[in-house]
Amino acid sequence: MSTETLLEPHEIQFPKLGWDFSVNPTAFTVFGFDIQWYGIIITLGLILALIYVLPKMKRFGLDSDRCIDAIIGGVIGGIVGARIYYVVMRWDEYKGDWKAILNTRQGGLAIYGGIIGALLIGLIICKVRKIKVLPMLDITALGLLIGQGIGRWGNFFNQEAFGTNTDSFLGMTGGTIQRTISDSMQMGGDMYENGLNMLWEKPVHPCFFYESVWCLLGFVMLAFWSKRRKYDGQIFLMYLAWYGAERFVVEGLRTDSLMLGNIRISQALSAVIFVASVILQIVFFSKKKRDPESMVLYVNTEESHHLIEESRRKKMGISGEDAKIDGITDDDMDIFNDDDDDFDESELDALSDDDDDDDDEAPAKPAEASDDKDENTADEESNENKEDK
Repeated sequence: MSTETLLEPHEIQFPKLGWDFSVNPTAFTVFGFDIQWYGIIITLGLILALIYVLPKMKRFGLDSDRCIDAIIGGVIGGIVGARIYYVVMRWDEYKGDWKAILNTRQGGLAIYGGIIGALLIGLIICKVRKIKVLPMLDITALGLLIGQGIGRWGNFFNQEAFGTNTDSFLGMTGGTIQRTISDSMQMGGDMYENGLNMLWEKPVHPCFFYESVWCLLGFVMLAFWSKRRKYDGQIFLMYLAWYGAERFVVEGLRTDSLMLGNIRISQALSAVIFVASVILQIVFFSKKKRDPESMVLYVNTEESHHLIEESRRKKMGISGEDAKIDGITDDDMDIFNDDDDDFDESELDALSDDDDDDDDEAPAKPAEASDDKDENTADEESNENKEDK
């Protein structure tokens, strides 16, 4: 094979669509340091997830100020976990090279490691900050779908995470993809060792695109359903089933799967997650149907309402003991959810003004009573005049 027949390394093609791009994985350079599109796309996905998640916290009965610590910890845990998972599964390539282990700018993050790391650190912080875990998992699932749906496009810029050869109209190829296939199909290469039969000349499945579309579609569906969820944790379980099903299928197409013998680790894990999620949903649905009162949404509890109101008072400058509302019931607070499960801020504002307005309203009551008395007297006189006539 002559290397002159290969595409340029930065060239990407979708032959049947007639698309041809030249995409440099390096976006720009700052003081001699290359900034990769991969990192930019991952960061963009994270920012968009936060933009959506933070304003929606109250829908799940959570205080965003209290939860931000868990979110930050989860992000850090996710990045570290994703890298550790990937490196451990490819330890032969990284052992003894600590600089390579720390270098994530060229990719090398495993999504399941990221989920495990994010959940582990996030849940520890939830325990410390006394944040309800199940509603936190629900809102986290929506953020994960946004982050994954956007973040997968980082694989496009790196020409990685592609699948086997295909004749599909979505089939793609590129200079880096062709070189990866050519090298990996040599004796001792990953694809050769895994028993794949790949041709560098043919297009491959754009697995990053499949997963991106699936995750964004899942986000739309679960965001809609989150307003109608029946119990805390339902959205997270639905996320596990939705993503597990997709990853099981797409992982079977991938050429760079992390392997344990002849088993694709992510594919096997996806199957287990999907089955476990479906079973748990059936169990919780049956429990909810038998005993609805045992699975009240946290957003509908006094504890949730009190914590959110205390946080709002602190934002208004009320500090210390004055911000606490111990002993006040929901009826006293007059906090209700609207059709979108979000609190009505005008109703919450009325609560803060109650204490200041009580003294002003008290003297006004006799005057109101006097007005009513005058109106009644006028009505009686009118009736008497009608009788005289």
